Amino acid sequence: MKKPARSKKASEASPEQSQRAIKRIKFKKASDLPLSAISLANTRYNKTGEWRSIRPVIDYNKCTSCMICWKFCPDACIKITDGKPYIEYDYCKGCNICIEECPLKAIEAKEEKK
Repeated sequence: MKKPARSKKASEASPEQSQRAIKRIKFKKASDLPLSAISLANTRYNKTGEWRSIRPVIDYNKCTSCMICWKFCPDACIKITDGKPYIEYDYCKGCNICIEECPLKAIEAKEEKK
């Protein structure tokens, strides 16, 4: 008798396998929903920067590293490197909240070049 194949861990799953797993989730009633949005895919597969039409660009001559942009970024795509904020464009959707929240207007919107 043949043994069933061992299922892969989530970290070993391909993007296609992760998508199939996501489609199988069914909630019977609204109270079964989680309190916040979840993703079953590894963040390595959730690069959403391709959605962007406007790219936030930091002017480091104006930036004082107050980190307000980092605090308000809803996608946590602003990382701190050497004490300065750095935007990871693979994950930035271009919502421009960082631009609106920057007190020194050190972040400006640039049209995305495809």
